[in-house]
Order: sequence, then C-alpha cells, then structure tokens
Amino acid sequence: MAVAKLGAVVLDCPDPVALAGFYAGLLGGKVEQQEDWVDLTGVTGAPLAFQAAPGFVPPRWPRPDASQQFHLDLTVEDLDAAEKEVLALGATVLEAEDRERTFRVYADPAGHPFCLCAC
Repeated sequence: MAVAKLGAVVLDCPDPVALAGFYAGLLGGKVEQQEDWVDLTGVTGAPLAFQAAPGFVPPRWPRPDASQQFHLDLTVEDLDAAEKEVLALGATVLEAEDRERTFRVYADPAGHPFCLCAC
C-alpha cells in the first residue's frame, strides 16, 4: 500500500515565471503564479511547479564527479520536429549528436536537463 501520492515535481530556479513559461510552451497548460511559487496546471502527467531559489546553481551535463539529481523524460512523436520547437523556446542541446538513438538530451533555460524521447 502506498504511503503517499506524487503532488508535483518542483524545480528550483532563479525566475519561476520565466521557467514556467518555457514549460508551458513545451507541454501546454496554464501558468498560475503565487508569491515565490508558480504552478503549471492543465498538463498531462505529474504536475510541475517552480520556486525561486536564491543562489541557484544549475546542474551540469555530463558531470562524472557530480550527480545531476534528476531529469525529466518527455515523450514526443517526432524527435526532429520537437527539437526545433524546444530550441526555439530557449532550450540548449546537451547531447543529441547520435541521431539513431531514441532520445536526446537538452537543458531548459535554467539549466535543468531533460530528454526528448521517441514514443
């Protein structure tokens, strides 16, 4: 029996509104702002939220000497088309040279890694 249910995945960042806007462009949904907290509502899957983190230091990819902590896997129909869209939204490529793989790795504007995965 489960002890709890997942409420949200929360990303620390320097600008919660801007990062929520990036993910709204990527996943759809509506950005709902509170004081230092922003929710992305109306998306399929686990809810995303964003909170201001003074002194935020983004993860680095790849880092054999330090863990990335977590990343998001986002499924897409067409990797090439999705890549164009995420780059236009402000993502950066971290690892996408192997075009035969079923996933590619990017960073959101705050530096959090995420993968686009072929479904």
